[in-house]
Amino acid sequence: MLDSLQASLTVASSGLEAQSTRMRIVSENLANATSTGRTAGADPYQRKTITFDAAMDRASGAQLAKVKEIGVDTTPYRVEYEPGHPAADKAGYVKLPNVNMMIEMADMREVNRSYEANLQVVKQVRSMLGMTIDLLRS
Repeated sequence: MLDSLQASLTVASSGLEAQSTRMRIVSENLANATSTGRTAGADPYQRKTITFDAAMDRASGAQLAKVKEIGVDTTPYRVEYEPGHPAADKAGYVKLPNVNMMIEMADMREVNRSYEANLQVVKQVRSMLGMTIDLLRS
């Protein structure tokens, strides 16, 4: 039974780590939602993406959540006419990041829920381990 509880802790911990990385990516995207290129016509910040994969933990035999890849979103940049902007091209257009604030906010809420669920698993397993130890003492 203790092995199963330990495996549950390992799985939940991997979920916490994966969601922490995802939150970092969402935070970077939000922070750079208006970051343009430094020179005229330069490309702005490109939205980052994250993908997950299940990895077998040989010690516990459990499937862990792991970050598979941190990539970039290849959707086109937004373009706005701002002739006075330092990053404007000769025609006066500025390339803006391909970050959609609504998508990032939805991702942030989903990350929060997933993180809280994994944290709740850790709390429950710790409680069960404590009850098991108390039972073994008596």
